[in-house]
Amino acid sequence: MPRALANAGGLLISAAVSTTILTAPPPEGVREGNENLVRLTAGAGAKVAALSAREGQGDYLRIAITGGGCNGLSYKLRFTPEPRRGDILVRSAGIPVLVDPKTALYLKGTELDYSHQMVGGGFKFANPNAKASCSCGESFSV
Repeated sequence: MPRALANAGGLLISAAVSTTILTAPPPEGVREGNENLVRLTAGAGAKVAALSAREGQGDYLRIAITGGGCNGLSYKLRFTPEPRRGDILVRSAGIPVLVDPKTALYLKGTELDYSHQMVGGGFKFANPNAKASCSCGESFSV
């Protein structure tokens, strides 16, 4: 069942993303990161909150980089109910974001945005570490 959304400072925040998750120290074995690692724009934060409420898979957004795609590396986004030991927790645009240490090496300085455009819309990664990316923006190389 979808969860209600609350408007907090202009951003849509999932009611299930409690203030505790957004303000409490990270769980044991999880490091606190900052937006120098990854930053969500207000648009991306609002879309992630809406998707989190609809999907009901967890309150944390996990960003991972895996092998694959036309340029060698691909971005993966998914919701998860809790962090894993070794994760880095970044709170950005009202969203708790998890990044594993391996992904952090490739992600540093990345901005995640969301576009509502009919053509070329969706989540967009601006990764300063990428030397090349495919035309769809879902894979890159370093």
